[in-house]
Amino acid sequence: MRDFERAKWIWVARESLPDSYGEFYDEFSWEGGKCEVLLSCDGDYTLFVNGQFVASNQYGDFEWYKSVDELDVTPYLRKGKNSIAVLVWHFGVDTQRYFHAQAGLIFELFVDGKSVLSSGENTCARYSKAYTSGAQKFITVQLGFSFSYDEAKEDAWKTEKVGYHSAVLVDKKCDFVARPIDKLEIQPRAKATCLKAEGNYYLIDLGEERVGLPTLEFFSETAQKIRVDWGEDLQDGHVRRIIGDRDFSFNYSAKAGKNEYTNYMLRLGCRYLEVYAEKPIALEYAGLLPQVYPTKKKGFALENALDQRIYNTCVNTLNRSMMEHYVDTPWREQCLYVFDSRNQMLCGYYAFEDKNARYARSNLQLISKDRREDGLLSICYPCGMDLTIPSFSLYYFMAVREYVEYTGDVSLAREVYPKLRAILDVFLGNREDGLVCAFVGRNHWNFYDWSEYLSDPLRDAKPSTPDLILNALFILALENLRVIDEKLGNEFAFDGVLSECKKRTRETFFRAQDGAFAFSKTGKEYTALGNALAVLAGLTNETETRFICEKLINGEFLECSLSMKCFKYDAVISALSERGKAWVLSEIRKDYGKMLDIGATTVWETIDGASAFGNAGSLCHGWSATPIYYYHKWKA
Repeated sequence: MRDFERAKWIWVARESLPDSYGEFYDEFSWEGGKCEVLLSCDGDYTLFVNGQFVASNQYGDFEWYKSVDELDVTPYLRKGKNSIAVLVWHFGVDTQRYFHAQAGLIFELFVDGKSVLSSGENTCARYSKAYTSGAQKFITVQLGFSFSYDEAKEDAWKTEKVGYHSAVLVDKKCDFVARPIDKLEIQPRAKATCLKAEGNYYLIDLGEERVGLPTLEFFSETAQKIRVDWGEDLQDGHVRRIIGDRDFSFNYSAKAGKNEYTNYMLRLGCRYLEVYAEKPIALEYAGLLPQVYPTKKKGFALENALDQRIYNTCVNTLNRSMMEHYVDTPWREQCLYVFDSRNQMLCGYYAFEDKNARYARSNLQLISKDRREDGLLSICYPCGMDLTIPSFSLYYFMAVREYVEYTGDVSLAREVYPKLRAILDVFLGNREDGLVCAFVGRNHWNFYDWSEYLSDPLRDAKPSTPDLILNALFILALENLRVIDEKLGNEFAFDGVLSECKKRTRETFFRAQDGAFAFSKTGKEYTALGNALAVLAGLTNETETRFICEKLINGEFLECSLSMKCFKYDAVISALSERGKAWVLSEIRKDYGKMLDIGATTVWETIDGASAFGNAGSLCHGWSATPIYYYHKWKA
């Protein structure tokens, strides 16, 4: 990456106002040659050159791992005077996909490698007139803020010095890195079908689950306020706008006459939009500019038509869930979780021909940059909230080992190895009598699955006692670390710990009279996930393995959710071979066929669909795309 030479961090004012929009402007002369811009900001940005949109979307990062975009703007230039304008959206409030920092923008222009313009005190700055700063209207606590925009207040700020003052230098000390992945590609407008048109109300169907930038085009006789709602499905003929404390809407104030608008910073994940106007409008378009990560899908043909439809739908879901990093659901959260992304990376190795190794690597790198005081991984990345799912830290070992095995790249494992050892030390320090105990404190969410016994209430102070699943995952993490050590040429130093944990986990949780593993020390909560993980962790002999897997097939344990069934499938296939494969295939056809039968274009978060979690279930969730893995393995 080329380094900044003269550029300085700037902002509109010395104080950072949460949920604020800064506009920055400067001019430069160009007589020819390749012109590139280095740019980074806190929050998100939209770059304009000579009034034309060039690029948007800052890579999610930390101050100590600050991503810089390097953009070729030569095609937008003309001989003589040129203008550069940057809109920066500073979030300023911690969420599960943003780590709060000082507001700021830094940029520098180079022509044929020579610096010709840089951000500093001479850069023009102001708060946006059209975007409302300080509203702090949350969509969800994970996704962050919505926005309000007034078209009538828009002026020529992109091409002229209007209403500006000098930018203020701000103190930001960042460690810069080149953007680790490609920019997402913006595609032409998605097809939008109007299902209802009532003058001042429109219901729009995009035909399938889409991810992209909200776009409006309409004519209004008068200035008026408009609200746009979005959602994944219809209930009682409308999208689910208000769900608990969530609000899936944005506000747009129209000017009299022609209105054309695109927000290049907030991505929506949805199928339907609703437009509410105070007075009738002539709507020409309401929808999205699809924004997708540039992957190339593998050609993959299956004999069974249903299997092919399931596979294609899973790949579509996987692709919809690729932004600057993997996201769980484009609709409700857009967050990078360790477990979710582990499933997504594993499927991506099979689904895409190119770029996926680089993309997966960037996800694992970003996760490794997390800095929680307790040494565990945060719930998401980058995350500013003091919350962790301890069990998810153990899946990181699995994800790194799979990356090494599927890509052959050991450099990533070498880079993140200190993080792996630091996480391991936390678990080693939280053991009693050879067993890992649940972590206490309201910032530790002891979550394993969306099923009975396995999802404690969020921020519930659970007693520090051992359970089956945390210990089985700890054992698997050590086994994964052993493989990583072998790849790196390291000596594995935890044979004693591994042997002791296996012995104590079996002694504590195996109920010989029932031939199965209980979740707690004294109970008989026989869960499918817990018993599958016990098998995969090597806690059973051959007879016990077959007995447990027969019970898994017969549905005799408390069921696990779609995303966790991969462990149930792996256990059954390992024990029952071809019969196990046939059963897994029938399960996939049953669960995913149910979604397709009612018109799903992406796969759901859980089998309950939209009704899950108090009517907040996602209908596009990357962690459920696991059939991709099984179809490829079976065909191979």
